[in-house]
Amino acid sequence: MGVVLIVALLAALPVTAQRRPAAAGGPFKTPLTQAEMSNKQAVVETTAGSFVIDLRPELAPNHVGYFIKLAREGAYAKTSVHRVVRDAIIQGGDPLSRDPSGASQVGSGGLGMLRAEHSAEPFTRGAVGAALRPGQADSGGAQFFVCVTDQPALAGQFTVFGRVSEGLDVVQKISELPADARGAPQPRVAITAVTIRETPPPEPVPFAGETADQMGRHHAVLETTLGSLTIAFSPELAPEHVRNFLQLAQAGIYDGTAFHRVVRGFVVQAGALDTRPALSEKQQTLVHNLQPEFNGTHHVRGVVSMARGDDPASATTSFFIVTAAAPSLDGKYTVFGRVIDGLDVLDRIESTSVSGESPTTRIDLIKVRIAG
Repeated sequence: MGVVLIVALLAALPVTAQRRPAAAGGPFKTPLTQAEMSNKQAVVETTAGSFVIDLRPELAPNHVGYFIKLAREGAYAKTSVHRVVRDAIIQGGDPLSRDPSGASQVGSGGLGMLRAEHSAEPFTRGAVGAALRPGQADSGGAQFFVCVTDQPALAGQFTVFGRVSEGLDVVQKISELPADARGAPQPRVAITAVTIRETPPPEPVPFAGETADQMGRHHAVLETTLGSLTIAFSPELAPEHVRNFLQLAQAGIYDGTAFHRVVRGFVVQAGALDTRPALSEKQQTLVHNLQPEFNGTHHVRGVVSMARGDDPASATTSFFIVTAAAPSLDGKYTVFGRVIDGLDVLDRIESTSVSGESPTTRIDLIKVRIAG
């Protein structure tokens, strides 16, 4: 849906609502200092899942202060996400949305409280802004929207006051729900609570600080539909490839992938992301290209090596296990481990029926478990 239409939808309200006067006493001004609002997050819990907003008082102090005030008063509880536009925006926070029988007025409530606080912050994926009355820049209030995709046409017309840092996959799924003629998702998505909390410190990235000796103490158990294999690592040869595999496995990125390629007398290959459901936003941050760490290890039966494209620095998640001596691969692909248990399972995978190089019956990599 075009961005011009998105602008119209964010301000599409009943005519009666457009004529409402501004709140008595003038626009809201927060009594909170920027220091009191800094380093705060809002956890938005819905019946379709939760997402977290990093609040940005340096961009829009009164919008952030008003959002914090309403959240702490419980004003968002039992409201709903009342409008969705697939792959574009979701919108919620209208106090009138608590009463499903008043659907015709939903979208008009809780506005007229805030003056615009425009900034240069872009309306990119994850941006959180204040909904408005049509043609009234200074009519923000309780209602907010989240950009599912980039919406550059909203710049200069709406106020950004936060950004989703966790749960964008939930926001995306809400936007994809079927909607009625007014844009309300079906089934109803209730906002059960909005909680303000201090922004927690970043979670340490697992294995980030481990030495080669420490990484070498770990094994990976690959649980497949044909049995389990155990891999020992060679971090002294390819430390960053081992670290990458450990991190991906710990984050569950390999779980639910498949052995998508079987070439008898050569290799079996697994770990491609297009063989599993979509990654979460958090998981996606761990996927990156690896610089090659070619070494002198020969590609012989049981050796584990990283798959890549034509670019030597294009390896990401897909790996292969060699089933017979393959000297043509030596020095061209990065060896980072070997199978130390389960070679019989490797034989079963290699012996599966194939169409070309694709197994005719899917072989799941159910889970990769790190031991040691």
